[in-house]
Amino acid sequence: MAGTFSARLVEWQRHHGRNTLPWQGTRDPYRVWLSEIMLQQTQVTTVLAYYERFVQRFPDVATLAAATLDDVLALWSGLGYYSRARNLHRCAQVVMQQHGGRFPTGSAELTKLPGIGRSTAAAIAAFCFGERVAILDGNVKRVLTRVLGFGADLAVARHERELWAQATRLLPERDIERYTQALMDLGATLCSARSPSCPQCPVRADCVAARTDTPQHYPVKSRKLKRGVREHVWLWLCWRDRVWLVQRPDSGVWAGLWSLPEFASVAAVEAASAGWQGRGEWLASFTHTLTHLDWTLHPLRWTLPARLGAVRRGAIECAWPSGRWFTLDEALAAGLPAPLRKLLTLAGAAED
Repeated sequence: MAGTFSARLVEWQRHHGRNTLPWQGTRDPYRVWLSEIMLQQTQVTTVLAYYERFVQRFPDVATLAAATLDDVLALWSGLGYYSRARNLHRCAQVVMQQHGGRFPTGSAELTKLPGIGRSTAAAIAAFCFGERVAILDGNVKRVLTRVLGFGADLAVARHERELWAQATRLLPERDIERYTQALMDLGATLCSARSPSCPQCPVRADCVAARTDTPQHYPVKSRKLKRGVREHVWLWLCWRDRVWLVQRPDSGVWAGLWSLPEFASVAAVEAASAGWQGRGEWLASFTHTLTHLDWTLHPLRWTLPARLGAVRRGAIECAWPSGRWFTLDEALAAGLPAPLRKLLTLAGAAED
């Protein structure tokens, strides 16, 4: 099957695949790497604007390595999965420090860099250096398990290794770049998770799932992600035209981003603010949905008097040693969680 499968895919990609994306038509590993990291768990339509802004600000690996993490997170803000941005920054520094500013040319060496897994390394190696190596991201797993009728549980490591082996056996001898892109395109378009367009698929004749009308059975992964629930009060502390933001820890949700101080309960924030001058206003609560977590936030906007003395203000500020005052423009230029950016943007629009 390997020969006809790959030939059909390559021909389909040539005429019907995605061939005009801004990171295509280049063998620059920096740009391919950046696109592959951004596209992890993120739709192409979302990535496009972020990618363009990112390469304008950081046109090469040297510029990215020399930037501060705050600058990188600010441009990444809203794209989510912020560990990708931290690993991106660290990887750029490693490439400069250990590889003289040049990415390794083989997939095995690429996997040794921060944030680059086996499939991402394979994509970079195939697109930039023509290495004959298999990729296996989420979309490609769906395509191949359906085509092969691979019903083993991918939550089991040996089963995933077997799928890797089968993916390698399907590789064509030539056109590895277009074949790799074809698998990505097919998984992102026709071979969707919920409503695959089997009649239009170029490899339907090879596909076990299409023949048996069972695409919904693949892939099999029994280990489900358990969703968590959180609830906090967000303290939006205002003084003059500034907002007080604190930098979040280096690990956990929104690691390294600037955010509002959090309290576990209404009683906790009321106890902390007892005796403060100014006035508080409760804003509409909302629930922010993350991949693994539903987080309900209750914003309390507390406006301090413009003439509040330095001693009284300092007594409030010392509760958050990692915090500082930002103007609204400064805050919006920093790395912020998406719901806070929306909250502050709405506030700015209301003041205009």
